[in-house]
Amino acid sequence: MTKLFIGGSLLFLASSCGLQQGTNNADSFTQYVDPYIGTGGHGHVFVGANVPYGAVQLGPSNISTGWDWVSGYHISDSTIMGFAHQHLSGTGIGDLGDVVFLPFTGDVRYDRGVHGDEKTGAYSLFRRETERVKPGYYAVHLDRFDVDVALTSTARVGFHKYNYAAKQEPKVLINLDAGIGWEGEKEGHLIVENDTVVSGYRYSMGWAKNQKIYFTATFSKPIKSYQLADSTVNKTGNSITGTRTYGELRFGEEDKGRSEVLVKVALSPVSIENAKLNMDSELPDWNFEATQLAADEAWNAELSKIAIKTDDTTARKVFYTALYHTMIAPSLFNDVNGAYMGSDFKPHKLAKGNNYTTFSLWDTYRAAHPLMSLIHQDRLPDMINSMLRIYQEQGKLPVWHLVGNETDCMVGNPGIIVVADAYLKGVEGFDKDLAYEAMKVSAMKDDRGLNWYKQYGYVPYDKEKVESVAKGLEFAIADWCLAQVAKLRGAQEDYQYFIKRSNSFVHYFDKELQFLRGIDANGKFRPGPFDPFHSAHLANDYTEGNAWQYTWLVPHNVQGFIDLFGSEAAFVQKLDSLFVVEGDLGEHASPDISGLIGQYAHGNEPSHHVIYMYSYAGQPWKAADRVRQVLGTMYTDKVDGLSGNEDVGQMSAWYVLSSLGFYQVSPAGGPFVFGSPLFTEATIRLGEGKSLVVLAHNNSATNKYIQSVKLNGEPYNKSYISYEDICKGGKLEFEMGDKPSPTFGVEKANRPQSVQ
Repeated sequence: MTKLFIGGSLLFLASSCGLQQGTNNADSFTQYVDPYIGTGGHGHVFVGANVPYGAVQLGPSNISTGWDWVSGYHISDSTIMGFAHQHLSGTGIGDLGDVVFLPFTGDVRYDRGVHGDEKTGAYSLFRRETERVKPGYYAVHLDRFDVDVALTSTARVGFHKYNYAAKQEPKVLINLDAGIGWEGEKEGHLIVENDTVVSGYRYSMGWAKNQKIYFTATFSKPIKSYQLADSTVNKTGNSITGTRTYGELRFGEEDKGRSEVLVKVALSPVSIENAKLNMDSELPDWNFEATQLAADEAWNAELSKIAIKTDDTTARKVFYTALYHTMIAPSLFNDVNGAYMGSDFKPHKLAKGNNYTTFSLWDTYRAAHPLMSLIHQDRLPDMINSMLRIYQEQGKLPVWHLVGNETDCMVGNPGIIVVADAYLKGVEGFDKDLAYEAMKVSAMKDDRGLNWYKQYGYVPYDKEKVESVAKGLEFAIADWCLAQVAKLRGAQEDYQYFIKRSNSFVHYFDKELQFLRGIDANGKFRPGPFDPFHSAHLANDYTEGNAWQYTWLVPHNVQGFIDLFGSEAAFVQKLDSLFVVEGDLGEHASPDISGLIGQYAHGNEPSHHVIYMYSYAGQPWKAADRVRQVLGTMYTDKVDGLSGNEDVGQMSAWYVLSSLGFYQVSPAGGPFVFGSPLFTEATIRLGEGKSLVVLAHNNSATNKYIQSVKLNGEPYNKSYISYEDICKGGKLEFEMGDKPSPTFGVEKANRPQSVQ
């Protein structure tokens, strides 16, 4: 019997053959996942072997660098420099790509890096038809070296299988120089401990300014000889330390047939000793097939949390691939003994639970975390506790946290939003007083433009030179979330202070032009010609957008925003215009502005709630029209099937929620606003034995408009549903039709309301 740990769960596998057959039956959800979706265009998704929310993302890294290679892989490439153990997925900045292993034969010039001609460089060409990619598994043939590679993973251990050509000496290159992104100083250390164990560490300065990763590798065959090399050598016997560190391991020539070498590589954020402990605990055996099957079962268990029924095979593939993409990160960031590297760069130890990193919060607070609150309620306490530990160690909640480092990437206070969402939804398992303290302290910092926001009630462009409007709007969203927590706690003075700050969007509103615009410290709009189409990346009042896109960034007080227009009719007219107007963004526009329908930019997160604002104005059928348009055109089963960066699950989470028929517009606590369900039936497993069955009767491409709703068999007139009602489970039924209903969601009492 094989024992494996996958993402904190202990799995016993009695028979690898029987389980292999079982993963291909009708109950398998992994068969619907296509990891190639998002590998083209600007999707930037990870390709390789991992388990849900695991610390290891083991996969190929191409030689090419640049924006479309920030995950290490792009479908346009045909080179592999090796197989790295950590990758990001869908980000707009590159990092990780650490601890690269390359099986090879013959000679390579690793001492000069990977670049060079095909005969000397430390890389190989490959053909796409030799790749095999599915959840928890990756395989490819390296043409140059005639080596077959297969990869799988547990939560903290990457498992490699190399099959070499006959009569070729098997070799493995360990490359601690290579990484992904724009790295500065780095240091690698290798030590050959004996003829089957090599350990080391890699320190690097990139997007994460102080990244440290430790590893140990165990080989199935004895190392016959080895060579350690570095451009700045500090070599002592069997170890080497330097800025460009490599180890060439040789296993001796085989006389007959192809030879096989297996490698297990365990990671730790703390120490080599802990990496060894992780390996002993998670992968003590050498059964590659059993490990692969366990990874498949782990993915299948998570994907089965939403079971859809549809005759549309393309939509099914897109759905389960999207659900898969939402669970690559946040990533596990502690060892099996509870040790982790804190944000103060000191080792700490957990009393219970797990610690996580890779918090892309500016993106994921909008849909990925609300989705998690439905299907991963068991993981939420660990996620929130991880964020509270970050607060205790660095003095504020995370903004964009990566392997123990605060990158301060993007604007606003998104950590407040995610913690408040869990608080308002009644999630247990974290210290509510500490959470409130963390939110308040983070909201009162004087960094990233918050000092001006506190002083003026908005962020003036003449004080904060770039992204002033975007910063002020995001601060306001976080303030509203904090105000709701204060109200729940009975902290009236705090509530009044933060709810007032949350309405700062009114300062930016130009009533004449009906746009949110930059204003100075005297309350005057930026002078000169105003072009709502123009965008300048990191050089104007908006973040990765223009005035057309940012005017709608008021998800926390939609009614208050509607009131600025003077009437619902004027608001709707302006919103209608968003989806049809066209203009020149300018040569310096952010590449993140993508997936355009008029000026609605689905490829970037600030637009994600906008379609559902129609329901607040009593016209939910217009939301249905645009939801179906986005579901059908911005998500496909092609390699460029995402309209923008995946952004660590956010782009896919929008699809998952919207295809189920609802979306959380309000940034914390709900409710979930109805749109247009895509599938005839979906069962959402909520945990603790509860499920919500969502039925869409008479549903089709033309019958996309909700006519009426029933909840647990009773008529339900609201055009939204609360988080609490979803979590009770039961049956939510939509009656669909080919024409907008003249009554559903029209009356003000039945629309979603903005809470103040």
